[in-house]
Amino acid sequence: MTTPPEDPDRPGEDREPRAAASGTVALSAADAGLLAGIARDYLAERRRERRWRLFMRLSWLVLAAVLVYMLFSQRSASTAPSGPHTALVEVRGEIAAEAEASAENLMPALRSAFEDPGAQAVVLRFNSPGGSPVQAGIINDEIRRLKALHGKRVYAVVEEVCASGAYYIAVAADEIYVNKASIVGSIGVLMDGFGFTGLMDKLGVERRLLTAGEHKGFLDPFQPMPPTEKALAQTMLNQIHQQFIDVVKQGRGERLKETPETFSGLFWNGQQAVDMGLVDKYGTLDFVAREVVKAEEVIDYTPRENVAERLAKRFGASIGAGAVQALRSLGPDWR
Repeated sequence: MTTPPEDPDRPGEDREPRAAASGTVALSAADAGLLAGIARDYLAERRRERRWRLFMRLSWLVLAAVLVYMLFSQRSASTAPSGPHTALVEVRGEIAAEAEASAENLMPALRSAFEDPGAQAVVLRFNSPGGSPVQAGIINDEIRRLKALHGKRVYAVVEEVCASGAYYIAVAADEIYVNKASIVGSIGVLMDGFGFTGLMDKLGVERRLLTAGEHKGFLDPFQPMPPTEKALAQTMLNQIHQQFIDVVKQGRGERLKETPETFSGLFWNGQQAVDMGLVDKYGTLDFVAREVVKAEEVIDYTPRENVAERLAKRFGASIGAGAVQALRSLGPDWR
């Protein structure tokens, strides 16, 4: 059977399959322009993304540099030498290991105040309801040591409250000044908690506690308190209370007018405290600096969070992550 010759005048549809089979596709001018536009847009978008990443990395680094500069500049300014003045250290809020009024925070401030030759005396200003007897005891001991070492007088000034552990610290001062409405005292020790045994019985909850050691579950709130453990806890509290009493008597000496209620845990206003010998006189920080220390300028040695530290705490996680990411990204993507 003979195949007829190809007719050159036949329509082009017979040639298109052969062109496709050969692996080449012919693009029209419109298609080529469209592809070129897509490529240009893609490259422009990549350049914008690269510039934005570069901007964000630089922003994180600049912010970190500013925070570091503010942190060290403010700290260096606070330790600058000064002329004759009254050194102030604030005792604010709860006295506890992780609190603002902790031994870790206050002891360096006290040392700086005592060691500064321009500081004529040290004033502790109190606005604290008390707290840990351990932290208060450490601070009290350090004040006494620094007084003996540097020969400077220490004054306590009570504004709102100086109770419990705060008063434990205040009695290390040579004199205590109050407002007549200040709250002072609360010379006592407490240990509080809850017992859930009756509630657990009503709910049908069984407490399963395994211990090695007779008193390892001491004061467990989910089981009744044995009389022996209650007696042990009370003995411990009495010993700490006696330590508190001894510190008060040592600090106040003959000025203290002891009554049966002095060490009962009660607190009094400033006027009553003066009458009882718990404090000495009425006065404010300015009064003590001007009239007692005779150095009217007051310089605060209290450790405080500056702007950089506050920002670091508030945005610490995001700033740290951003800075680390920026440092990690330096190099290959900086192009």
